[in-house]
Amino acid sequence: MGFATRQYRLLTWDDKQQNYKPKTKLTMKRLIILACLLAGSFFSSRAFACTGITLHTVDNNPVTARTIEWASTPLTSMYVVVPRGQEQQSFLPDGTRNGKKFSAKYGYVGIAVEESAFIMEGVNETGLGAGLFYFPQYGEYQPYDTTKQDQSLSDMQVVAWILSSFASINELQAALPQIRVISTDPRASTVHWRITEPSGRQVVLEFINQRAHLYENPLGVLTNSPEFTWHLTNLNNYVNLSAGSINHRQVGRLNLNAFGGGSGLHGLPGDMTPPSRFIRAAFFQSTAPRLGDEDATVVQAFHLLNNFDIPVGIQFTDPREVPNMPSATQVTIASDLRNQRLYYRTMYDSSIRCIDLRSIDFKRVKFQFAALDTDKRQPIEEIKIR
Repeated sequence: MGFATRQYRLLTWDDKQQNYKPKTKLTMKRLIILACLLAGSFFSSRAFACTGITLHTVDNNPVTARTIEWASTPLTSMYVVVPRGQEQQSFLPDGTRNGKKFSAKYGYVGIAVEESAFIMEGVNETGLGAGLFYFPQYGEYQPYDTTKQDQSLSDMQVVAWILSSFASINELQAALPQIRVISTDPRASTVHWRITEPSGRQVVLEFINQRAHLYENPLGVLTNSPEFTWHLTNLNNYVNLSAGSINHRQVGRLNLNAFGGGSGLHGLPGDMTPPSRFIRAAFFQSTAPRLGDEDATVVQAFHLLNNFDIPVGIQFTDPREVPNMPSATQVTIASDLRNQRLYYRTMYDSSIRCIDLRSIDFKRVKFQFAALDTDKRQPIEEIKIR
């Protein structure tokens, strides 16, 4: 990734003092990687700004889709294939991998960034889907307790634990009291999660005041802070919006006419803040027609999420700081849960690629991961005219 090798210091856990202290030296590359993995502990104003939607086919097959944003530097994004029986273990604040152990009851495929253990979005072989979303300032995990390492699970590995362990939301809910979700860096933001069954049931998991809260999500939309219930309440501020056009209205003796189509959504917030993206996603999703074909629904989801691509330059006040990459929206992902197909496209290649989980023998496949892009340039096909 071409980062410099200047040395930086990271806070690590000190067992004797039961506190964090500067201890480990890291290269610039490793520091930025950790910042990404910890959901923006150093670049909170330009961190993950994910937008999630859920569409349904005419047969009520759910298709979840979401973006992954990061404006500060290109992420090393990869797909990860995890077989049944794969042993996994959580990272801890001291930098070791001595936290909670879990074995994959179910095989799964996920999209990870920087470290193959840190799955941002994925689907397991039962069709259960899960994804991580940035959640700054409003969440709070339990503090790290060195006497409970075997229960301690890094927030960045919760998706891997869910996909490895469960076939339903009820199973997850029953297991939540058995874990202690922690951050591996005291400066890190919290995250929250969206979990969806092939039945279409969807929940949002948030840790607030050190307690787990599981909210039903009949809308299917998720962005970032504030908490999920606040976003649902905020929708009431836009009760005046509707699909279609307001073609004509008379004010006194003056006739008013719409300038164009879609005037029923005039006033829809257009900025990139999480509340505004939530409102836009809710209305765009609710007005999308139900299609009979899952692949067509996936393509429709990608088109809807085009509206949430974040130009990298708007994240910086100083244009000299803008990194050399095409977009702050680095990866867009969709999942057909009933058919167990995971789709993605990237800021380097907008063609849609697919991994079919049903073609994978999770009893025999080996653990593997690979970069989403080998050529970091958008392919352009030239049309030959004769």
